[in-house]
Amino acid sequence: MSLPASLRAVIVDDEELARQLLREYLWEAGGVEVVGECGDGFDAVKAIGELKPDLVFLDVQMPKLDGFEVLELIEPSTGPPPSVIFVTAYDQYAMRAFEANAVDYLLKPFRLDRFKKALDRARERMRARLGETKAAPEMTPSDLAAAARPPGHAVERIVVRDGSKVHIIPIAKLDYVEAQDDYAALHSERKSYLKQQTIATLETQLDPRRFVRIHRSYIVNLERIARIEPYAKDSRVAVLRDGTQLPVSRSGYAKLKELLGENA
Repeated sequence: MSLPASLRAVIVDDEELARQLLREYLWEAGGVEVVGECGDGFDAVKAIGELKPDLVFLDVQMPKLDGFEVLELIEPSTGPPPSVIFVTAYDQYAMRAFEANAVDYLLKPFRLDRFKKALDRARERMRARLGETKAAPEMTPSDLAAAARPPGHAVERIVVRDGSKVHIIPIAKLDYVEAQDDYAALHSERKSYLKQQTIATLETQLDPRRFVRIHRSYIVNLERIARIEPYAKDSRVAVLRDGTQLPVSRSGYAKLKELLGENA
């Protein structure tokens, strides 16, 4: 199989003028068919799932869902995921990981020659997927979204897709996170939500002053801890305010003592 002569693209941006500019640049560059346009994150998730484009031009700052959240909610399919070129007016989102792991990012305003370079990178990524060239392993959508956020940037909410539904969990309502292989179970207000993301990646997105990795399989919201109790020889459990008990490793207990002092 070889790269198709014309790539199928979806444009996602809440500004009509920005979408128009991308259309014009794609026409100038040639070799790309725009199969869909979206003005917000929810529409983007739906369109990408239905149209299965080769390429997505994705704005970062949008109403309802931002570009990172859209990326997290793209459902895995039998074919390769779309190549994503982020488009943003904010240089803090032009991240360390993009040059190596994403296709590219375009910082508004950008010129046609810079745009063509991004398209070239996208085509090279697709050739690598087809085995025509070699490339470094790609990140999952959730891991890419996490890597794309500014260093030290803690998320204020987590989005989880459940079939056709999208759940938005405010960080303040997250009780604890439990590792389940390559998934993370998010526990909030006595409900659980399964997200296709590793606990290690999720840990980097949470505020370390509020959330602590107390065990290789658990991250807990410090505000939910009622007390720490001995469990067996050299082991402890964290008892949450709702009675839930979570295991605490030695390194986890050391972190708790550092943050909670004598109360741990």
